Amino acid sequence: MLISGDRNTLMPCPCGSQKLFNQCCGVYLQGSRPAPTAETLMRSRYVAYCLKNIDYLFNTEHPNHRQPNSRQLIAATANNLTWLGLTVLATKAGQPEDKTGIVEFFAVYQEGNSAAQLHERSRFIKEKGQWLYTDGDRLPPFQPKKNEPCWCKSGKKFKQCHRKKN
Repeated sequence: MLISGDRNTLMPCPCGSQKLFNQCCGVYLQGSRPAPTAETLMRSRYVAYCLKNIDYLFNTEHPNHRQPNSRQLIAATANNLTWLGLTVLATKAGQPEDKTGIVEFFAVYQEGNSAAQLHERSRFIKEKGQWLYTDGDRLPPFQPKKNEPCWCKSGKKFKQCHRKKN
């Protein structure tokens, strides 16, 4: 999804909040203000991956947790995947008054012709009034109940889609 110029005001935010981009994650990606919660930062980082905003992703990763080639790794991920949807499953702390937070989510992406998902429990720390991503634990793929919509956003029930393939 490409969001640029004056069309920002008309585009729904890719984070799934049901808000317009310029009233949601666009505010944070443009640097107007820092994300107020760990979940908001996680959502804005997802949108940054969608938009290939490498600088935002790099700048919102805690410096002590960066790898020497973090910028290149971020760019490779952003450029090789097409992100299709985000679902937040749980949050622990991460509110404006907190110093740490955890957000569990899964994000659907396309790599080549295949849909896949990233299911992660991400950790965040707040320093100098700004939330930063530190690291996360990869979790097994999220499995909806058999009659719920499939995680891949195909529109099919899970039992008729990826449940059959597993």
